[in-house]
This record gives sequence, C-alpha cells and structure tokens, in this order.
Amino acid sequence: MSKRAYNFNAGPAAIPLAVLERAQQEFVDFQGSGMSIMEMSHRGAIYEGVHNETEQLLKKLLNVPAGYKVLFLQGGASTQFAMIPMNLLGQGQVASYVMTGSWADKAIKEAKLIGETHIAASSEADKFMRIPSLDEIEIPAHAAYLHVTSNETIEGTQFSSYPDTGNVPLIGDMSSDILCRPVDVSKFGMIYAGAQKNLGPSGVTVVIAREDLIAESPKTIPTMLRYDTHFKNNSLYNTPPSFSIYMVNQTLKWLEEQGGLAAVERNNREKANLIYNTIDNSGGFYKGCAQDSSRSIMNITFRLQSEELEKQFIKETEVAGFVGLKGHRSVGGLRASAYNAVPHVTCQALATFMADFQQKNG
Repeated sequence: MSKRAYNFNAGPAAIPLAVLERAQQEFVDFQGSGMSIMEMSHRGAIYEGVHNETEQLLKKLLNVPAGYKVLFLQGGASTQFAMIPMNLLGQGQVASYVMTGSWADKAIKEAKLIGETHIAASSEADKFMRIPSLDEIEIPAHAAYLHVTSNETIEGTQFSSYPDTGNVPLIGDMSSDILCRPVDVSKFGMIYAGAQKNLGPSGVTVVIAREDLIAESPKTIPTMLRYDTHFKNNSLYNTPPSFSIYMVNQTLKWLEEQGGLAAVERNNREKANLIYNTIDNSGGFYKGCAQDSSRSIMNITFRLQSEELEKQFIKETEVAGFVGLKGHRSVGGLRASAYNAVPHVTCQALATFMADFQQKNG
C-alpha cells in the first residue's frame, strides 16, 4: 500500500494497520481450518476459543474485578439506550441521567419511553461545552441507576473522573473512549460501548456488567432484549457477529502490545495535545469548542472565524489526504477524532497542516 489516509473519522473509525494486516493474512484460512472465521459455526471449538479469549483479554486490559461478565451484543449503543431501562428500571424507581450532550440526550429519550426519568445534572446552559462537576450531580434516593456518557463525540467533551454513586449502580456509555485510558471498573455497575471507535469494526457492542445486575431480567421483556438471555448463554444464544468479535480480539492484542492502557493514555494525550496546542497558540485563528477542563482526548472540536473559511479548510484537507474532519451536521465546525488507532504521525500531520493553513489565511 503506497499511502494510508489521514483518518479522523468519528466512527466507524481507524483500525490499527497491524490488526488489518493480521486479519488479511488469516482471512481465507483461519488456524488451518480451511475456512474463514466468517464461515465457521459459532458453536464450533475454534470460534468459541476466540470468543472466550476476547472476553479474557478485555478483562485483563481493564483489570475487571471478579463478579463481572462481558457480553457481546448487537444493535449498537442505541439499543442499549432502551435495554438498560427495560432490564433495570423497576417499579417505584427512577432512571437518573447526567445530561452532557447529543448522546446523553438520545439515551434519555429512550428511557422516557420505558419509565420515569430524572436529570441528575446538566450542562445545557453552557451549550454542552463542559462536563458537569461531580458536586453538581444529585441522585434521587429511589434511583435505579445513574447513567453517564463518558465522552460526547459531537461536542468534544469527556469526563475526567466519575462520581461515587454508593449503592446506586453507575452505568457508563463509553462507546467513544473505552480503552483510551485506565478506568476503575469497580465504580460501575455496567459499562457499554459500540466497537466502531476504539474496539474494532462496527457490528458488535460490548457490555461489561456486574453479574447481579444481569442474572435475572423481567419476564415481560422480549428474549433478545433480556440481559439474562445473553448472560446465561455466554453471548451465544443466537449467532454472534463473529468476525467483528474476532477483530476486537485482534485489537485487544494490539493494545497489549502498545504496553497496556497506561501507555495508550500517554500516547493519546500526546496526540491530542499536538492539535490542542496548535489551536491554543493560533492567536484566535482557531478556537476550541469545549471548555479546557472538559476537553476530550478522543474528539477534538474547533471552529474557524467563519463558515466560509471552515469550508475552505475542509476542501484543502481532503485534497491533502485527510478524512473525517468536518464537524457533526448538528453543530457544524471541525472535529478531529484521534482514537487509539490514529497514529501519532497522523495527528502531527494535521497540526502541521493547521499551522500552514493559518499562515496562508490568517
């Protein structure tokens, strides 16, 4: 391959080149079986070995304590928005949410279809350009859980730390920042994430949950929407997205090779700082969207002095081989999604381009 794109797509996003190359080598004949992993039975020993190894790799990387189960589900985080209240919101309880932006809003709207909801804290007054401080969060005594969106991809904000919720389970949508840094899983009742940003390709959703929360689901819920269905069947009740899970397996091995999550976090912060420093040192030519204390190391959002200049920026970056820098259609502006698999050299190339663009147009 002569040249890889400078891929800043928000999702589906970059996958490590080494992972793609390994998958390419094993694509036609997996482990000498004469079949691709996409062709073999999910009940067979070869696939089940990959399936179970993937769970163990994830537990090891995140240092998941005993009493938690990893599920491999389908339907993306959007299906989890409904499954969580369907399974966990009991009679006389309220589903509590921290309102941080576009994805938190989607989760809340789904929960409202199921039962009573509560906003524990909100940054709407600041146009969601910050994460509420932990002391702003108020959890009702009858809360079934507190839900947080750890990283808002559209606004470019990220929790730097998480609340202590006591006996109320803390649930985290980590779709866009899982594995970008170490996390104390024991603080959470459940963590969930669509794979297509930091875990691998689209098609599989990972749930890491306390076993006591998912061991028994209400009998009124359809079978496939019950956590206990998947818990009791090791995520093999129906045909799983086997190739996506295999790709997650390879991505987890790649993360181990990088030195684990502490090393991954250092690299991610270095990459993000290349771009944030360019913004901050531009004398106002570029302007970061998120407040400094809430800036995401995964999704870097910024504006230029006019929409016309932003359009010119996008056009010139595309010619130069950059992909995915246009901001979400709901907010406009510019966004660089620097997920784990985005190489340091790609972020350096963007910082250099930004400096050159300012010199020509400032």
